[in-house]
Amino acid sequence: MKVFAGDLGGTHARLEIAEVEGTHPRTLRAHVFPSADYEDPAAFLTEFLAGEDVAGACLAVAGPVEDHRDHQTAHVTNLPWDLDSRDLARRLGLPALRLINDFQAVGYGLEALQPKDRVELQTGHPRPRAPRALIGAGTGLGMGLLVWQGGHYEVLPSEGGHAGFAPAEPLQDALLAWLRERYGHVSWERVLSGPGLVNLYHFLRQREPHRANAALDRAMAEGDAAAQISEFALWHGDALAREALELFVRLYGAAAGDLALTTLPRGGLYIAGGIAPKILDVLHTGEFVTAFRDKGRMTELMATFPVRVVINTRVGLMGAALAAARLAEGTA
Repeated sequence: MKVFAGDLGGTHARLEIAEVEGTHPRTLRAHVFPSADYEDPAAFLTEFLAGEDVAGACLAVAGPVEDHRDHQTAHVTNLPWDLDSRDLARRLGLPALRLINDFQAVGYGLEALQPKDRVELQTGHPRPRAPRALIGAGTGLGMGLLVWQGGHYEVLPSEGGHAGFAPAEPLQDALLAWLRERYGHVSWERVLSGPGLVNLYHFLRQREPHRANAALDRAMAEGDAAAQISEFALWHGDALAREALELFVRLYGAAAGDLALTTLPRGGLYIAGGIAPKILDVLHTGEFVTAFRDKGRMTELMATFPVRVVINTRVGLMGAALAAARLAEGTA
């Protein structure tokens, strides 16, 4: 079945025509459009779809999506785009179109992953068709639950990234106090995201200003601050940046462990998002899994959950393609 899938972000809109057989979408044609260059996304969507005959379509949107009785509406964060699935389908001449949140698309895409698309941090004891959990740090922090329903995994969205940050050691107690002075309510997203890594670095730098690296300070001021912290930690031997990244990993493991306790993902806990694939070496040091398992009387239970890092950057597009196929089949 030929479908149309898209991932509409604040910077780029990634589109593709895919052939879906079972849970394996195969890309036939793809293109990336600069989102900010278009006031109306229908313009580049029409351009991309010219001459194509597809059975279904799904667009993953970087922003909140509202489900109505027979259509969806969405607003793209950081862009003046208000989308309506029914209106878009009409304007594009499509038989059907579905809008989903981009993190929801990642959840659907887990079914399309091959062994080479993921890295095991903890093997655990996986059970087929058991619930799965998903967590992903990037620009923000996403969380979700997947349950087997109607012959495939259905994604239940969550705003768990905005749940309260829970410190697990004296250093993290001090971090919480420092963040509370700045933000009031301190969510997990304040420490587990690109901006969260920057918060961690500034917290440690403020405690020991004599260890600051002037070159890193300049790089952070001139570019992506979180990316520079990671680069200096991984490739330039900066001790303070490394401590910030290691703290980030411990916090990531603790948050993933809390999600696992809440959802009991015997089908696996998956770590997605843009950051994890870039810091695999640090995730493999064991601090992530140690923090994940460190749940008191539940420590033995925590060791039974599979923990996997998603390294295929196309997982969201694959999920959108699967959702498009299910829409066409009437099983969405």
